[in-house]
Amino acid sequence: MNPKYTPLFQPINLRSGIQLDNRVVMAPMTNWSSNPDGTVSDEEVAYYSRRSNGVGMVVTACTYVTANGKGFHGEFGSDRDDLIPSLRRLASAIKEQGAKAVLQIFHGGRMCPPELVPNGEIVSASAVPAEQGTVSHQVPRALSATEIQSIIRDFGESTRRAIEAGFDGVELHGANGYLIQQFFSPHSNRREDQYGGSLEKRLSFPIAVIDEVKKVVAENAKQPFLVGYRFSPEEPETPGITMADTLALVDVLASKELDYLHVSVTEFWSTPRRGVEDSRSRLEIIQERVGDLVPVIGVGSIYTADDALKAIETGVSMIAIGRELIIDPDWIEKVRQGKESEIETKLKNDAQSRLVVPDPLWQAIVNRPGWFPIED
Repeated sequence: MNPKYTPLFQPINLRSGIQLDNRVVMAPMTNWSSNPDGTVSDEEVAYYSRRSNGVGMVVTACTYVTANGKGFHGEFGSDRDDLIPSLRRLASAIKEQGAKAVLQIFHGGRMCPPELVPNGEIVSASAVPAEQGTVSHQVPRALSATEIQSIIRDFGESTRRAIEAGFDGVELHGANGYLIQQFFSPHSNRREDQYGGSLEKRLSFPIAVIDEVKKVVAENAKQPFLVGYRFSPEEPETPGITMADTLALVDVLASKELDYLHVSVTEFWSTPRRGVEDSRSRLEIIQERVGDLVPVIGVGSIYTADDALKAIETGVSMIAIGRELIIDPDWIEKVRQGKESEIETKLKNDAQSRLVVPDPLWQAIVNRPGWFPIED
């Protein structure tokens, strides 16, 4: 291995007692490939197994914690005990390759397609429809306080199932406009009760979910089990989450004794829209703010070994790679073996079988020009 890439291969000990062999994480990516009954498909298991060799940790695609939180066609579930064997298959496939397996748990809220949820009724913090990122602009129904408390418990129950299935941890999906973020956002949360109004009250639901999950871990895990949290640092809507709001969020998250914070951005070097006067990247700002208190995972358009090195040199504890691990599942091993010049950074049109990519994911890639760098 070229010695300059050594920083990518340093082990890291997380607060829970979990140790990762290196600083590279497989980012969570939707693949639309699960079975209609919510179980993980054979193709999905093969896809994860192909990409779990070498990375320190794999964060799965999100799984819904309750039936009215299903956000995608072909998404697998964690909302019922009879799905534990399915979850166990996935955890085992990842861990057999040497990586830690982390289940990302979520509720889609107002981003759920109506045809995927009971009675077609989508729910959210308030009756405000999404403006972006959804095929449906249906007005959601505002959740009652009783329903909110039930969903908080559902996050805990999915965590229990992850423990029983053999996962090494869970990641709370508080990013990308889904329900946890909807409660924090001034765009989607117009409530006037204990769950909305001031910034502090808009934090009530995310904090309650964290507390419930950590309580379940303390009561059920017989070995180290990590809890991470993913968030999007800003929203384009007005009103919406600003970088100033995000700094308040990460201050609170840093106090919750989490194993890591995972920032969701498309481009590692993207800069703030509004809320702070700072020309640095959002990730650098977040790392400076809380990086000494909780490990930060950076992500976004990392393709080459030099991209990864430049990112880790900002001080973030780990980097997550998503699209590039679809393009080249052997990325880690090529860097480890000094073959970084052989890394593929463009997807070849005839490579689906060789790369072990399920057909629904492959079709999504080829039908979205510009989403992936594709080589004809």
